[in-house]
Amino acid sequence: MNGQSANEETTGSARADRHLVRIRDGVIEVIVAGEGASIVLLPSLGRGAEDFVPIATRLVAAGFRVLCPQPRGIGASRAPMSGVTLADYAADIATVIEADGNGRAFLVGHAFGNRVARLLATKRSELTRAVALVAANVGRAPSPPHIRAAIRASADPGRPQEERLAALRAAFFAPGNDPRRWLDGWYPEVLAAQRIAGDLTPREEDYAAGSAPVLYLRPEHDPLAHAEDAAEFQRALGSRVTVQVIRGAGHAAIAEQPTAVADALIAYARKLGGA
Repeated sequence: MNGQSANEETTGSARADRHLVRIRDGVIEVIVAGEGASIVLLPSLGRGAEDFVPIATRLVAAGFRVLCPQPRGIGASRAPMSGVTLADYAADIATVIEADGNGRAFLVGHAFGNRVARLLATKRSELTRAVALVAANVGRAPSPPHIRAAIRASADPGRPQEERLAALRAAFFAPGNDPRRWLDGWYPEVLAAQRIAGDLTPREEDYAAGSAPVLYLRPEHDPLAHAEDAAEFQRALGSRVTVQVIRGAGHAAIAEQPTAVADALIAYARKLGGA
């Protein structure tokens, strides 16, 4: 990867390098591991790349090169967070892919990250091999106000723990799954900036993910991933969309069922070629 090398660490059994990639108005930290066709993992609203460690480890072991960019305001990523739109977040990832120099990438977006992935695929098809949407709202309407409120409460360290756990159960975790693992790992200022950027971007702008093949991993118990929206999404985009249900998961699917998510990504990526 072109850019400044920050350091090395171990992710599971794989060595991971951290690089700093210069963008137009700042720098993006990227965690990189493995060799093979590139898979780029984009995290949820107000959360960082560390959420993907179990999945990234499995992808690397399967023979893929994994890039985990930290969003603006997380880790060593530094760039303006006010006055930006979803296009700025997508441009950050485009620069990361170009700097890595490993050809087109399979873009995987969890929750908010799915909109970044879809917009990047729309604007930069030459950088996109395919797109995977994990726990995505693929409807044409924004998230309901009560779910938005639960997401904000989940991320607010100033609220009582029991209130936050109730919010996590409501917005993120399937019945019977322990939400305590997501009491940590939140960046409220990043969440607020990303929410504004997403709201400034009409959903029609990124809805179709350009013309890329799309894998939609719909969690069984996700309050934002409705079966009827998935069916409409598939009708609208046609045969390039594959829908797969992740059982026993809610909106935090990558934390609840990381093995199932990783295995679905691996199987789909192998069909694309390159590993």
